Amino acid sequence: MDRELSEEELQDLFAWIDKIPLSRPKRNISRDFSDGVMAAEVVKYFFPKLVDLHNYIPANSTQQKVSNWTLLNRKVFSKLDFNVPEATVRKIALSTAGAVVPVLSVLRERIDTKLEDNSDNTLELKYYDTRNQEKNFKDIHQSEAMILTQLEEMKKHEKNRQKMRKEQSTAAIFSDTDPAFRDILQEKEQTVIALQETVEILQMKVSRLEQLLHLKDMRIEDLRRHLEAYKARGNAY
Repeated sequence: MDRELSEEELQDLFAWIDKIPLSRPKRNISRDFSDGVMAAEVVKYFFPKLVDLHNYIPANSTQQKVSNWTLLNRKVFSKLDFNVPEATVRKIALSTAGAVVPVLSVLRERIDTKLEDNSDNTLELKYYDTRNQEKNFKDIHQSEAMILTQLEEMKKHEKNRQKMRKEQSTAAIFSDTDPAFRDILQEKEQTVIALQETVEILQMKVSRLEQLLHLKDMRIEDLRRHLEAYKARGNAY
C-alpha cells in the first residue's frame, strides 16, 4: 500500500476520482480525503448498500479523522478485502502529502474486483440477470393464475351451495304462497342473484388489477436496481 505511483498512474487515478460525484470540491487530495468522508462517498457511489454516510463525520480534529478511517476499515474495507494500516491512517489524518494516494489506488482496485465478481455472480449486491428476472416474473404470473383459478372454483362451488339452500328454502316458503306473488318473488330473487354475480365479477377484476399493479411495481423496482448496477459498472471502466 506504500507503493509509489507513476505519473501516468496518478493521472489515471485522479481522472477516475473526478468522475465520481462527491459532496465537496476536490482541491488538495491529501486534505480533501484526510477525514475519510470522501473515501466513504467513493465506495457509496459503487455499492450504496455498503456504506451509511451518516456514520462518517466531516472533521478537522485528528482524533475524529482517525475514528472515521477506523470505522471504514472495520465496516467497509473489510468487505472489500483490504485494510489501511494504523500508521497510514495517522499520516492521512495529518494530511501528509501523498499518504492517501496509494490507499485510493488500492481502493480502486478492490472496487473493480468486486464489480467484476458481481458481474460474474449477479448475486451479492443485488445485481440482476435479466433472464432470471423474466423467469421469476413468469413464475409469479403462473402462480397468480393458479390462485385465481382456484379462487374462482371455490366461489363457484360456494355459490352453487348457497343457491341450492335458497332454492330449498324458497320451495318450502312458496309451497303455500299465492302463485302471482310467488312469481314476483322469484323474479326479484333472480334479479338479486344477477346483481350479486355482477358484484363478484367486478370484485375479481379489481383484485386482478391490484395484483397486476403490484407486479408492475416489483418489475419497475427490479429494473431500476439493475439500471443503477449497470451504471455503476459502466462508470468503473
